[in-house]
Amino acid sequence: MKRIMYGVLIVGCFLMLAGCDITKSLQSIYNMKNCDYQYKSITNLKVSNMNISNGISVLQIPQLLTLLSGSASSIPLAFTLNLDVHNPNATQAAFQSLQYIIHIDDVEFTTGRLNQPFSVDAGATQPLPIQIGVDIVTLISNNSQSAILNIVKNFIGIGNDKSNVTVNLKPTFNVGNSMITSPVFIPVSFTFGGK
Repeated sequence: MKRIMYGVLIVGCFLMLAGCDITKSLQSIYNMKNCDYQYKSITNLKVSNMNISNGISVLQIPQLLTLLSGSASSIPLAFTLNLDVHNPNATQAAFQSLQYIIHIDDVEFTTGRLNQPFSVDAGATQPLPIQIGVDIVTLISNNSQSAILNIVKNFIGIGNDKSNVTVNLKPTFNVGNSMITSPVFIPVSFTFGGK
């Protein structure tokens, strides 16, 4: 009889612990959805092999304009999009991975996935860096050339009209050793560039 009671006690403790982990995971999902997401900066900006993270020089402007108006078969654009994630909740917010879709001026600019865990403590703000890489030539072939060139000019700091950006985030969470992806996107909107 003692063995049976001991076994029931162990199983009960295990179920309680598993239930606590699931409850904690579900709370983290709720918290992630209710965080405040803000655009912080764009860093590590490179067009082709030109590093323009610290601004564009007068000498680089003609090079870039020639490159953009030429007949290159590929013009890589790479940068880090930095968002600030503020958690106003009483407990931690966290995800395991993150899908994203970025629209700039009504153009689907890029999609991708961040495959690393992220967490932000209660009441804290944590930077969320997202590495982006696109080919400008591919974007131009699928969209209006003038729209893409305006976006690129805003990235390099010589654009005339602001660009409107929407970053849609879809996190995946670990719940009871199962990965569950949010059914809805979390939108983050901002503008950049222009005069």
